[in-house]
Amino acid sequence: MAEFYELSELKGEEPKIFGIPTGTKLDEMFYTIVEENGKFVKKPLGGIPHLAILNFSGIPDTGKSLLAEQFASYQAGNGYKVLFVTVENPAEFLYHSIKEKCKILDLDFNEVEKNIVVIDASDNMELRENPKALMDTMAYAIKEKKITNVIIDSITGLYEHKEVMARQIVRQFFNFLKKWKQTGIFISQKRSAQSSETAEAAGGLAVAHIVDGTIVMDKKVIMNAREASFYRKEIGDVIRFIRIDGCRISGHDSRTWVFEITEFGTINILSPLEDYIGR
Repeated sequence: MAEFYELSELKGEEPKIFGIPTGTKLDEMFYTIVEENGKFVKKPLGGIPHLAILNFSGIPDTGKSLLAEQFASYQAGNGYKVLFVTVENPAEFLYHSIKEKCKILDLDFNEVEKNIVVIDASDNMELRENPKALMDTMAYAIKEKKITNVIIDSITGLYEHKEVMARQIVRQFFNFLKKWKQTGIFISQKRSAQSSETAEAAGGLAVAHIVDGTIVMDKKVIMNAREASFYRKEIGDVIRFIRIDGCRISGHDSRTWVFEITEFGTINILSPLEDYIGR
């Protein structure tokens, strides 16, 4: 017999929604609705929603991994435990990248390196090809290290050459993180032929349809005088965009924002596009 509940029976079971800070203006782009003096007003959540599983999607070199690493560094630097499952980048390179970010973000690397736990699946076929083996390893790390945030970079690497199974694999990891009450980030890669401004990635919309929300990161190379004038850039420059494509956990700013990757490899979200171009 299938289980069912009256909605009232779930009272007290609902998760508390609050922000998990990223240390970027993304923290201002999620909000909650509160009542003040008889009126409903928006209040910034102060981070990505607690217990949400978000998808960072984009073509290569749009800053997805950099933003995930910055989030991991910021959380770890503030005393929270992060599990970083690296599928693409060998762990020693991740170590170097996190260390450099801590210098720029003025974070104590000694604190950060204690609070980030790494599972290196980049050179381990068993972990990459066998979801159960990877989830068992993740479960052990979460339990032993008291993890609260999980990053998988990239979820696409777990269904390479078998995209027909993308929905099944993504659903397994989504349910796993929900079971373990984790705030999660999945990095998903786009094929070059896919529209860069949509949430679709390798495996179609498998990730976007399952996760709680998608953040799309994009870039455009300025190719002519009209674009240079419109974006206030020089021909040959790159302008970068970030947009919350949707989130079912909390309210969010759905506008396109402009951001930059600084010379130090950190993400700096500047302003909504319409403000950036002065409209």
